[in-house]
Amino acid sequence: MFRTIAAAALILVVQSATAVAQTSSQPASCAGPVITSASVKDVVPQGNLNRYDIVATVVNNSGQTQSKDMLQFVDVYHAGDKLDDRGVPPLAAGQSYTVPYSYFRSRDAGNGTTKLIFAMDFRQGQPQCPGDRMAVTF
Repeated sequence: MFRTIAAAALILVVQSATAVAQTSSQPASCAGPVITSASVKDVVPQGNLNRYDIVATVVNNSGQTQSKDMLQFVDVYHAGDKLDDRGVPPLAAGQSYTVPYSYFRSRDAGNGTTKLIFAMDFRQGQPQCPGDRMAVTF
């Protein structure tokens, strides 16, 4: 009975996890890779914790292939603190790249109480655009 309730609760959490776009229309100088989606793909119980497997999708919408020496990352933030970053390879025009990220939290944490921000971070060759971010709340 407990396993059935726990499984149903996990399904509810995965189904209710939302990705909320915080992007706005960008000036032409901000054309380039953007995060187009971010969502919880799986929740895996691990002892007293749940591991949330999250994926963010980055798409090069600039119409041009990026230079092979482009340094770019997706930074992950929680409550204003940078937790980690994930490298994104140079992308051809229209190409997408999936960025995986795992986050652990208590199994007792309430639904909708954790918000992670995924933000583009260009180390060279591309201006920082304030709207290049996506939030995931679970």
